[in-house]
Amino acid sequence: MKGVTRRDFVKGSIAAGVTVALPFLRVRGANDRIRVGVVGLGGRGTGAHIPAFENQNGVTVVAICDPDQQRMGSAAEMLQSRYNHKVVQYVDMRKMFDRKDIDVIGNATQNYWHGLSTIWACQAGKHVYVEKPLSHYIWEGRQMVNAARKYNRIVQCGTQHRSQSSIAQAIQWVREGNLGRIKYITAFANKPRTSCGRRDTPLPIPDTIDYDLWCGPARKVPIYRDRLQYDCSFDWNTGDGESCNQSVHEVDVARWCLGEKMLPRRVMSIGGRFVFNDACNVPNTQIIYYDFHTAPVLYEVHNLRKAKGSNEMPTFRGERVGVIVDCEGGSVSLYRGIAWDNKGKQVKSFSGGGDHFVNFIEAVRSGRREDLNADVLEGHRSTAICHTGNISYRLGKKASKEEMHAQVQHIPIFGEMFHRLLEHLEAHEIDVDARAVTLGPWLEIDRENECFKSNEQANRLVYGFYREPCVVPDLSV
Repeated sequence: MKGVTRRDFVKGSIAAGVTVALPFLRVRGANDRIRVGVVGLGGRGTGAHIPAFENQNGVTVVAICDPDQQRMGSAAEMLQSRYNHKVVQYVDMRKMFDRKDIDVIGNATQNYWHGLSTIWACQAGKHVYVEKPLSHYIWEGRQMVNAARKYNRIVQCGTQHRSQSSIAQAIQWVREGNLGRIKYITAFANKPRTSCGRRDTPLPIPDTIDYDLWCGPARKVPIYRDRLQYDCSFDWNTGDGESCNQSVHEVDVARWCLGEKMLPRRVMSIGGRFVFNDACNVPNTQIIYYDFHTAPVLYEVHNLRKAKGSNEMPTFRGERVGVIVDCEGGSVSLYRGIAWDNKGKQVKSFSGGGDHFVNFIEAVRSGRREDLNADVLEGHRSTAICHTGNISYRLGKKASKEEMHAQVQHIPIFGEMFHRLLEHLEAHEIDVDARAVTLGPWLEIDRENECFKSNEQANRLVYGFYREPCVVPDLSV
């Protein structure tokens, strides 16, 4: 955004921990024990981070942190019973980061906390495994990259498909031209979600939760949904919706396949939040067109069932969640690891797994960020792409079927996706002629500067909003 810097939007910043690059990068020796602190003790923190670290030789979780003391107590009990040792508990992550004996932070906080907590951890000299989506705002993600580089830290983004060998093999096979040129990629997620509810009075916050710390950089407002925790992913104040929360996995794999290193040239989204009539505000049905130079990536998300009264979920070519690459000579399902020709005959299959947490610890031990399968920069690129689609949606207006059709008819493959969207909504008895759907504008992207061309409204969402004192610092060189 020419003539406008982050400092025009944010006055001041927090500095936590050291302020100069540390002289060492890796853990002292391959046989030395790596000591881990885990922040954020929901499903991913307790169910994934703790066991993924504890099950590796020479790695121990020594501290945990969450503003929800009930969650934290349950995690501590689990560690004691399953791994036979106690941990120190912290309500404020900054106090845990201050510990000099902790090498690594497992960051399983909610989306809106990823940026600042990762930066604080880097400033305090910690290496970080941070969950996806990497950031809550595009500019914030770039500052996370800057922090990792400035403080010489190993930072892995939790886009774990990067460590799945079957996907790596399939992408390599496609890139070798075995099916000819890539025409387009369709990424999709059909994951059932339920309503987050709508209360008449604010949700009571238990005394066991430090609500001010829980809110952190987000606006501290009353909650009118039924649950405080996970459903915060479906409110723009604290979350980024399914088209970023989940789609960063699929968009990341699609971008990896294309070899794209920057944002798309332009983007547009159509969708809405249907059926639920609840207190959340992100779309639960959405399509997005990402116009890359190499080939377009199309994304669709359905959180509703296949039709009103149905228990089935929609699918795309028989898959609920996946990435399918259409080439001149056939197609490849990257998640299923299957390739077929234009006649539908299977011509190749791919297999093999991988462990993203193991890859992270190996990179911490080697001290080489090049050993990471999903360095923070890769996580930033893919997350930023998803944010562009959401920004188009957030700037959109309710439109008629004719108005929407006029915006997509010049792109046949997007037109097909649009018609699938209409059929899906009509199966839920939604009157698409009654301006029930939000049509986002086509947004031209300044790829070099990771913002939008001549659109102040869109760029405001690039930079985001922070609540003092939890402000992401400008670490631009």
